[in-house]
Amino acid sequence: MYLADKEIVRKKCKRLNIPFHAHELTFSCYKGIPLFNSRLFCSYFVNAVEFSRIKYNFDVWAYVIMPEHVHILLYPKDKEYSISNILKSFKQSVSRKAINWFRDNNQEFLKKLVVGQKHQRYRFWQDGGGYDRNIISYKAARNSVNYIHLNPVRRKLVENPRLWEYSSYIQCMDGGEGGEGGIKICLRYFPRR
Repeated sequence: MYLADKEIVRKKCKRLNIPFHAHELTFSCYKGIPLFNSRLFCSYFVNAVEFSRIKYNFDVWAYVIMPEHVHILLYPKDKEYSISNILKSFKQSVSRKAINWFRDNNQEFLKKLVVGQKHQRYRFWQDGGGYDRNIISYKAARNSVNYIHLNPVRRKLVENPRLWEYSSYIQCMDGGEGGEGGIKICLRYFPRR
């Protein structure tokens, strides 16, 4: 957004850390580059969320890792929490591992991630807060889960959400417990009708 004097105003994502609210989060790869076409980077994300889930005491209700962005619906179980710290913990971990992998294995591609800042030379994630929506009702939670799981179908990447590997669809359809090879889903605190 530009003001009359050409001053740039950046919109910040406002995070509301309200007890007993879930958060529907969306964040993108730098410049929309499909970095999650790499199974290795998907595994970095899964492992980082699993580590953060234990450290910050939250449940994951749904997720999908798309080629160039991620959707995740999570529920912090502590009365006091920081959604910013939760996000930072797994996004930073993925970014560091991926950039180190590029340094060691693909210097040419690494050039696409250059941002030219002194404090941060490369970027894995798009700058900015992404999308954060607080969820408290059953209807909003159910709509969020459906939106997340149907993302690969809407994009015509698969015909059925069951076919998308990096998604919680199958776990959610099977009652919400488990997570072999993916992020562990727990629907214990999912809102009831």
